[in-house]
Amino acid sequence: MLSSSSTTVKNLPLKRRLCFLLKLVCFVSSVLIFCEFLIYYVVILQCRWPNVKGGAHMTEKETSASVLKAIILADTHLLGEIKGHWLDKLRREWQMERSFQTALWLLQPDIVFILGDVFDEGKWSSPQAWADDVRRFRKMFKHSVFTELVVITGNHDIGFHYEMTTYKVNRFEKVFNFTSGKLITRKGINFVLVNSVAMEGDGCAVCRTFEAKLVALSHKLNCSQQKPNHSNKRCSNVEKLPASEPILLQHYPLYRKSDAECTGEDSAPPEEKNIPFKEKYDVLSQEASQKLLWWFQPRLILSGHTHSACEVLHAGKIPEISVPSFSWRNRNNPSFIMGSITPTDFSLQKCFLPFESRVFTIYCAAGALLVILVLAHVQLLTPPFYFAQRLISKHKAV
Repeated sequence: MLSSSSTTVKNLPLKRRLCFLLKLVCFVSSVLIFCEFLIYYVVILQCRWPNVKGGAHMTEKETSASVLKAIILADTHLLGEIKGHWLDKLRREWQMERSFQTALWLLQPDIVFILGDVFDEGKWSSPQAWADDVRRFRKMFKHSVFTELVVITGNHDIGFHYEMTTYKVNRFEKVFNFTSGKLITRKGINFVLVNSVAMEGDGCAVCRTFEAKLVALSHKLNCSQQKPNHSNKRCSNVEKLPASEPILLQHYPLYRKSDAECTGEDSAPPEEKNIPFKEKYDVLSQEASQKLLWWFQPRLILSGHTHSACEVLHAGKIPEISVPSFSWRNRNNPSFIMGSITPTDFSLQKCFLPFESRVFTIYCAAGALLVILVLAHVQLLTPPFYFAQRLISKHKAV
């Protein structure tokens, strides 16, 4: 049987074999291009910027001038030289690069926030490894001058509190122009950047400096929100900021017992939801959380760290959104947040990236189809019509 099939293959005209080979190359190339490039456009193209109050009645020019379009993502965890396998590193970084670049091109945000844990091994990487990680990050997350990128520190970037040193903090701040306790104002909107690793509350040098900055910043914001006719000697010489309630951006979530109340397809798995969170490790301590709420009275808090989605209300009115991981290494369905923000209002929308399981399914189906086509071409796989015809002929002969 096998020898007759190989003889048949050899006797096939050269032109026919080349034509079949070309078809196979085109088929394989099409699958690769779709799964590694086009699928990101197909999925992200379905995402839309949410409308804020009054936004539906504004002209395009008014919307562009008054609404800040922000993308928020978290926990990219670029693999390092110690624990990162080269193939895993290559795959995950390609996925994140294509997702980020596609989102920038299609959505054209004004600003992008990354909520910490940019690197996986920043807490212990050598200067050479750090430089290589930074080089790869800049390649993956390159952006035009029309989009601002703001990166916040996480525990994997500078270490947990017991691993954090002034050297690691300064190294991160130098690369990303990040300052612990920094406030940035865009289109009249105040964003407070929190180094949540330094909210340990034990009086360490980094913690003391950081908390002092937050207290001073809180004073500025409180003075700026007072009515013009309200006299307060403590605010007489204070620099005035836009009178907009701030948005807190940080890596650790504020204190919550667990993810038991979190819902949604990208929330924590059922077996993990009821596991109690450890203060200063999974979430901020209750004391640090109360300080931030008391100092700033924020209208929104955005955090990462847990790799899963969650929405919590603090003090019954202040929403906190935990942003899931942006890396397929941490979950099958990564996503990012799209926010339309004004000085008085905001609206958020989640944008899911391609499910890795679906990409894998496409590859498996394409592989199975490829095998069938090859077998049919070399006549090792008989078409059903001819197979039935042979059975009938044999039956008649008997």
